[in-house]
Amino acid sequence: MAVAAEALRVPLSPVQRDQLTRYLDLLLKWNRVYNLTAVRDPAEALTHHLLDSLAIVPSLRRRLPGTARLLDVGSGGGLPGVVVAIACPEWHVTCVDAVAKKATFIQQVAVELALPHLHGVHSRVESLPSANADLIVSRAFASLRDFTTCTAAHLAPGGTWVAMKGKEPLDEMRDLPPGVEVFHVEHLAVPGLEADRCLVWLRPAAQVHG
Repeated sequence: MAVAAEALRVPLSPVQRDQLTRYLDLLLKWNRVYNLTAVRDPAEALTHHLLDSLAIVPSLRRRLPGTARLLDVGSGGGLPGVVVAIACPEWHVTCVDAVAKKATFIQQVAVELALPHLHGVHSRVESLPSANADLIVSRAFASLRDFTTCTAAHLAPGGTWVAMKGKEPLDEMRDLPPGVEVFHVEHLAVPGLEADRCLVWLRPAAQVHG
């Protein structure tokens, strides 16, 4: 864990490393009963889930260096929201999922790992009151069009979307609605994961360009 975090340039305290380890243990434990993820092997879960989520933290911090409100939609077992909440404890992270047991799991993680700024919410994202989020993130949630359309009401003024994808989704980028634009695509390397990974950054097209 420490070596991988160093390779990703994510500084972690001993407490944070312990929280990540305990989170992975909880995910695998609950998964035996509640089917939170199709990945059941601990080594695979470490690379495909935990490190894959940790790899986005430096990019998020560059965009939002201070305190931020992050909304993770279709969070499942808390990926990447829980990992971000551990790595960025000053951020307010809300993980939304339409499956009640997944939101309950995230709430339990928040209690057991003492993460007061982490919240799990059982809801369809379209039914939520406005989250006023600085950043809305998704991982294998939907197409870019559907992702931005169903969450637009939750974006704070000046806020951005970021979608975790495998290969650069050129077709999805061409299919975006007129009011949304891609302003950056960042390719990532995840230790131990031999697969394409990228972040697609999006914003309202009318937003003032910084």
